[in-house]
Amino acid sequence: MHSFWSTIVLSNPLRSYIIVAITILFIVALKRVISRLIGRLIFRLIGRMGAGIDRNAFLELVVGPIGTFIVLFVSLTSIEKLHFPTELEFDIYEVRSKTIIQSIAVIILISAFFWLLLRLVDFIALVLRTKSRKDGSFRDIQVIVFIRDFLKAILGIIGILMVLNSAFHVDVSSILASLGLAGAALALAAKESIENLIASFVIFFDKPFKSGDVLKVNNISGTVEKIGLRSTRIRTDQKTYVTVPNKQMVDSVVDNLTLRTQRKGELRLELSLTTTAEQIDTAIYRIKKLLVKDNVENGNAYLNDISGTAFLVNVDYYTSPVPFDEFNAIKQRVNLDVLRLFAELGIDIAGLSTTINLAQPSPPEPDTGSGTRVSE
Repeated sequence: MHSFWSTIVLSNPLRSYIIVAITILFIVALKRVISRLIGRLIFRLIGRMGAGIDRNAFLELVVGPIGTFIVLFVSLTSIEKLHFPTELEFDIYEVRSKTIIQSIAVIILISAFFWLLLRLVDFIALVLRTKSRKDGSFRDIQVIVFIRDFLKAILGIIGILMVLNSAFHVDVSSILASLGLAGAALALAAKESIENLIASFVIFFDKPFKSGDVLKVNNISGTVEKIGLRSTRIRTDQKTYVTVPNKQMVDSVVDNLTLRTQRKGELRLELSLTTTAEQIDTAIYRIKKLLVKDNVENGNAYLNDISGTAFLVNVDYYTSPVPFDEFNAIKQRVNLDVLRLFAELGIDIAGLSTTINLAQPSPPEPDTGSGTRVSE
């Protein structure tokens, strides 16, 4: 029996394979329990930060990555104790098969570790978003999303550098030094991208607008759907999707229609010259009374000008920042009420009726000069 367990298979005794297999199966069987236990310990360590956050939500984020990392780490560590079989040694472009397998194992392990870190970043962003909603600081949510994406990008770069250093044995310090030499050239080549990146920081910290706001910028009106590292995406009134570089959003005059305190309605009336002063005075008084309805907060009507073709009456009124459809309904109500008032007072709109007189030109008189006789 002893000789059976000592049988050499692929440069390793059978006993070693059994031990490695039992170890891997054991950790796979207990992966869920161990990962949840570690997740609970991490949650307790950051309990103050995660106050008000459901523990199950945190575990759903980290249990999977923790379990995968543990299984990979234990499996690769156990397999490392085995001797690499001489039968599997071969070269691929002068690279040993053992080196290739080790590099693949390192890449998988580093990827699993950074997957866990990315999930932790997601959890931190979840905590901050929840606190912002509770505090009513909805405008800070876009900053949280931006920082989350930025941290993920940084972790991705660090992960790639670690893979290059650990798996491919590349001198990362030399790469960073060479980047310093090429930094000026890259900065010139990526000048606009860098400007847009800086502008995105200005937007997030100055907070002139946020996702969901209705803006008017560079003759574009629409709703902000996303603020990215390079550009801002706007859904226009025509339901098209416009991408505006962040630098233009910072340099241009941005009219944030969502932050307005009132909506303004205007009505420009041209009354017929046959309208009397008493009719105009009565109409203006009655229009002011009509404006005190619904969501109209304040309004005014006045005789603005007298021209050779009409009396010009301006009506200005302001409503609360109601939705656009409701505002249009208010405008329609005001316009119809004014038309009914004019019909009641007998006031005509200038140009309502036009009279055109056509005159028949007189025939030219016959020329009788120089003794010339005109015959019929």
